Amino acid sequence: MGHLIRRDLGATRERLRDQVAHALRAALISGELRPRQVYSAPVLAENFGISATPVREAMLDLAREGLVEPVRNKGFRVTEVDERDLDQCAEIRSLIEVPTVGRVTRTAARADLEALRPVAEEIVRAAREHDLIGYLEADRRFHLSLLALAGNDRLVEVVGDLRKRSRLYGLTALDERDQLLPSAEEHLELLDLMLAGDAKGAEECMAKHLRHVRSLWAEAER
Repeated sequence: MGHLIRRDLGATRERLRDQVAHALRAALISGELRPRQVYSAPVLAENFGISATPVREAMLDLAREGLVEPVRNKGFRVTEVDERDLDQCAEIRSLIEVPTVGRVTRTAARADLEALRPVAEEIVRAAREHDLIGYLEADRRFHLSLLALAGNDRLVEVVGDLRKRSRLYGLTALDERDQLLPSAEEHLELLDLMLAGDAKGAEECMAKHLRHVRSLWAEAER
């Protein structure tokens, strides 16, 4: 197993399941856990340095999200996301995030937008340092925190679910070719437009960013 899931998890019993699920999602996004491959809870648990029970529970959580599927007496198989799935996720995200960014630009307090700058800078720094876990974490926080400024919890929940389902395969290969940095820098561009009060420009920037993300998915698939 690779570096994403070869880690020790120190947590209380009630948090361990969530931490394992989070680590497995990161491994799915990076492509460390591959489509159509079957993984057993005991083997994954050995990599985490914990018992198989919280790993099995975490995998069941991922199964409910459609990320894996149980394979009787063997473990869990990573589900495959095809081009049609990616197109549909990208379309829904565009329908939600583009107008929401425009609305947030017009209504959000400047201090709330400024609070996102350290996260945007963290995305860029992680891309430059080839820190995939940091990149994924900061990118998720930026997008969901930005959408949260619209005041609609369900909207944030929907986009969060779409992000899980439209995970990036082969993120490591893209990182090695320095293809993540341009996408990372778009977060700062977007934030600057919003702080300038340019709602139309912010919408166009978000649309461009989502198209860029979709092209990364396609590149990762190839």
